[in-house]
Amino acid sequence: MAHIEKLIIDFADWIWGIPLLILLLGGGLFLLIYSKFLPFKYFIHAYHVLRGKYDNPDDPGQINHFEALSTALAATVGMGNISGVAIGIAIGGPGAIFWMWIVAIIGISTKFFTCTLAVMFRGRDSAGEIQGGPMYVIVEGLGKNWKPLAIFFSLAGLFGCLPIFQANQLTAIFHDLILEPNGIESGFLSHFIVGIILTAFVSLVIFGGIHRIARVTSKMVPSMVVLYFIAVGFILIVNYESVPAYFGLIFQNAFTAENFNEDALLGGTLAGLIILGARRAAFSNEAGIGTAPMAHGAAKTKEPVREGFVAMLGPVIDTLLVCTLTALAILVTDVWKTGDENGISLTVNAFNAGIPYIGNEILLLCVLVFSLSTMFSYSYYGTKCFSFIVGARYKNGYNYFYVITIVIAAVASLTAVESLISGSFALMSIPTMISTLILAPKVITASKDYIHRMKEKNIL
Repeated sequence: MAHIEKLIIDFADWIWGIPLLILLLGGGLFLLIYSKFLPFKYFIHAYHVLRGKYDNPDDPGQINHFEALSTALAATVGMGNISGVAIGIAIGGPGAIFWMWIVAIIGISTKFFTCTLAVMFRGRDSAGEIQGGPMYVIVEGLGKNWKPLAIFFSLAGLFGCLPIFQANQLTAIFHDLILEPNGIESGFLSHFIVGIILTAFVSLVIFGGIHRIARVTSKMVPSMVVLYFIAVGFILIVNYESVPAYFGLIFQNAFTAENFNEDALLGGTLAGLIILGARRAAFSNEAGIGTAPMAHGAAKTKEPVREGFVAMLGPVIDTLLVCTLTALAILVTDVWKTGDENGISLTVNAFNAGIPYIGNEILLLCVLVFSLSTMFSYSYYGTKCFSFIVGARYKNGYNYFYVITIVIAAVASLTAVESLISGSFALMSIPTMISTLILAPKVITASKDYIHRMKEKNIL
């Protein structure tokens, strides 16, 4: 078992090298410049689309714009924002946050392109239902000869969309906040029981398909994001004197990498820090990975560019806002100096220090909702990948495998679990970014046409 875990960790470290960084970040930067920063000009329009101003129930698709973004955010606003940020700071120091910001800014453009294409090149599964996502973009946009690349994405997605990181870290927080304070010994049996309870709850939702998932996440996610904002806002207000200093340290540390404590890359710690930030940001907002396009591809709309504008809000919310809040809470309370790399434990300590008496309860509620909502969305992504390969009639077969891994992850090591997901994400990003870069001119053409038509109607 230890040998398999080491292979998974080594593979993740290898795949997240310079070539992938060039494809993911270099490709995203190209899209940003190629579009002449177009997505950044229409945030207000994106808000109006999101609140339903242009919804048409007769348009093709399965869920509305708000439900599509909520489903996508349910997958991204989760442990990547709370535990993943903590891991990044524990390994790389405050400077890791700066590189997460850079990747998120680039990711705004990447999300716009990938999710516009997800609607522009929707296909039909074997049951005749309209579907979107990188696998359909590849087949419908690039042609049938590219299907092996679509299958490659789907195979990687079967593992990248597993709920194992969420299950592992949710079990850890149950240990820190419930079991340990009550004198209950933490071990294989207690973790196994937590895994069984999570499996039962997740099963109630995911076997209802995208409609049930969208209904649940559209109610859970926005309210928990607001609660999380209020809680971290309180911590920052109490420690307001430390906030400017740590903001400055984030920028300073980003280029000195003095707190980076892993192996240097290419002879320098700065390159290692940049890759660490890229991995954490990819885990947070998944821009360029290909998961969000599967949710936005289900949106009820005839306007691909319109859904692209909605999708670009994702990195703003989950990385630039939620991740930054988590990072500042960990930094201003000084818990990051403890050297605890067990992800969620750092955030637990920050909430304990910043909100006495009720910090644990607030964080537990937020983490529980974020983790469960992520598990709901990931199951949808996984079933889409599975049905693309074997047919829609067998899609629930993946969900049975999916819920079994929750129990396994509850008793597995954090490093192996995180490495399996990040390694799979890296593989998913290859076909996603290749197809997006090739089809980018079609997005620009569609964007010009959409903007022209909307200006004629005095909408923009």
